[in-house]
Amino acid sequence: MPKPLPVNIDPVRISGGPELNVIYPRVFGMRDQQMEQFINQSIAYETQQLINMQVGEMSSPLIEMDGSFEIKNNQRNVLSLSLPNYAYHYQAAHGMTYIKSLTFDLQNRMRCSLSDLFKPGSNYVERLTDLVNEQIERRDIQTFNDHVKVQPEQDFYIADKALVIYFQLYDITPYVFGFPMFPISVYDIADIIVEDGPLGRMAVND
Repeated sequence: MPKPLPVNIDPVRISGGPELNVIYPRVFGMRDQQMEQFINQSIAYETQQLINMQVGEMSSPLIEMDGSFEIKNNQRNVLSLSLPNYAYHYQAAHGMTYIKSLTFDLQNRMRCSLSDLFKPGSNYVERLTDLVNEQIERRDIQTFNDHVKVQPEQDFYIADKALVIYFQLYDITPYVFGFPMFPISVYDIADIIVEDGPLGRMAVND
């Protein structure tokens, strides 16, 4: 069986005056036109949600907004990407960045939330929480609370053979620490992942 080809991606720019510069990805050339449309609508919607959130965050005028995208995985019928958005408002102490990530399972024709990656009834929240707290201790990350809890639909993306769990600014650490990212090897959670899902496909060695 031939390897699935990566998805074709073009950048699309939104311009709304000199202060707004947002670039997001658009997929094209897929055989599955319905899935292509669904992916593009999902990306456009999340991009607009980020813009709306940043604009509505503060009453002072928006001075600058920069949105971009990062393709984290584009292989084995899994497309995983992140949409970072930075905005600075007039007289704010500093700018604010949010990251929204989207993961699509092209084989099963769906957008995946974190729970979709694991077997029903598995204790994935507890397992991920333990693995994240082990990394916090090992990497000596200063968190607000002694014990950090992974939420059932925590932010994540897939990058090759790792599930990357992450938290927004201020969620668990002070602003200066940036985005706390926790890469977890698919082999460390192999017993609870859905075998024909995105993580299961990443775990297979060619």
